[in-house]
Amino acid sequence: MCEITGLSQRRACRLAGLSLSTCRYSVQRPAADAQLSLRITELALERRRFGYRRIWQLLRREGLHVNHKRVYRIYHLNGLGVKRRRRRKGLATERLPLLRPDAPNLTWSMDFVMDALSSGRRIKCLTCVDDFTKECLTITAAFGISGVQVARILDGLALFRGYPATIRTDQGPEFTSRALEQWAFEHGVELRLIQPGKPTQNGFIESFNGRFRDECLNEHWFSDILHARKIINDWRQDYNESRPHSSLNYQTPLEFAACWRNGKHEEKPTDITN
Repeated sequence: MCEITGLSQRRACRLAGLSLSTCRYSVQRPAADAQLSLRITELALERRRFGYRRIWQLLRREGLHVNHKRVYRIYHLNGLGVKRRRRRKGLATERLPLLRPDAPNLTWSMDFVMDALSSGRRIKCLTCVDDFTKECLTITAAFGISGVQVARILDGLALFRGYPATIRTDQGPEFTSRALEQWAFEHGVELRLIQPGKPTQNGFIESFNGRFRDECLNEHWFSDILHARKIINDWRQDYNESRPHSSLNYQTPLEFAACWRNGKHEEKPTDITN
């Protein structure tokens, strides 16, 4: 206004009914904000698919107890907002509730996630999570995984955790194979198959797979199968040990499992959105 009309700031403020101090006021941010901004930027660049709430939780774990609104302001002022990847629209269907079990090892969920190496060769990742603790029990990457191999992988998990009461899967050929049916019969495990074309009936693993693809597969370029296995295993370890989980009150899966074993578990409404 002053540049256009040629008026002084004092004259322009008087005509507009504003205080001159209001016009000349500039926000003075404390030096602590600069350090906090730097740390938020470092965490956001290190974990590019984390939103401000998980960044806030990571700061709290480091001993920086700041208000989440302050983190939100700095996070967006620095242009660190996560860009949402657009999803293909499907037909609108009624969403059925998926009940979460009351203890570990009652229900596991399994599925396959497909990806490719830099050479273009396809790889297959078997994912398995405990529906109660949200622990990722395995992500096995290979060029091909049969029903026999799935049974062997589950036997390996059972050495450390015991056998689950139920395993929920889709109706893929590996999960409906005679080898896996025989394995389930021998160990008293119920194989619960969802309806074809109804991935929401296996929502826990579908939610996990979305995070796995978003935070791991889409963020790396695998030169060979050994490279893929190392990156995937590192991500799985970080997911279980370091990644705050919103449906676990921002505990990690291992922290939540430890609290449950120690009798410190607090019931929280089921959330399958991670």
